[in-house]
Amino acid sequence: MSVMAPTTGHESEAAETHEQRAFGFWLYLMGDAVIFALLFATYVIMVNNTAGGPAGKALFSLPNAAIETALLLVSSTTFGFASLCSKTGNRGGVLAWLLLTFVLGAGFVFLEIREFAGMIAQGAGPDRSGFLSAFFTLVGTHGLHVSMGLVWILIMCGQVMLKGLSVPVTSRLFRLGLFWHFLDIAWVGIFSIVYLPGLL
Repeated sequence: MSVMAPTTGHESEAAETHEQRAFGFWLYLMGDAVIFALLFATYVIMVNNTAGGPAGKALFSLPNAAIETALLLVSSTTFGFASLCSKTGNRGGVLAWLLLTFVLGAGFVFLEIREFAGMIAQGAGPDRSGFLSAFFTLVGTHGLHVSMGLVWILIMCGQVMLKGLSVPVTSRLFRLGLFWHFLDIAWVGIFSIVYLPGLL
């Protein structure tokens, strides 16, 4: 018969703190989901309000959107490998997969900024019509989230290097994973609702 070792007050307090932070982060993600739902709804309402300006068919590039989608979906896979390495205590593997995830995410942000700059150069900026205002707000909000995720990835790389794969570090890595996968799901929605219909 095995007897479980009693937990100290410090250990139980630390476990409770991590549970509270995880719960708080889930609340944040639910709030973020509501924000994106409102932005999607606004876009759907405004999509035909071009005010005589260009519509999505004239502006969107399916190859560019497809590459962006591929970059984010692959980055979700690489982050999954980083999570698996953290469970086995492979610090080098975690760092390598996180850095690859960063490169893929940075490539996505670069393509999005290039797309925005090209549209603005054609006179199709967010002030041109309701459709473009809704487009730039929705896609730009997602891009801003990805940019913040990239900063978070670099911070986590620093923590893994300095502190190792301690419980607090792996807990933060888990929350970053939730955030990153959430952004991938949001982008699939953007690709399906914004780009595909705009090009058909």
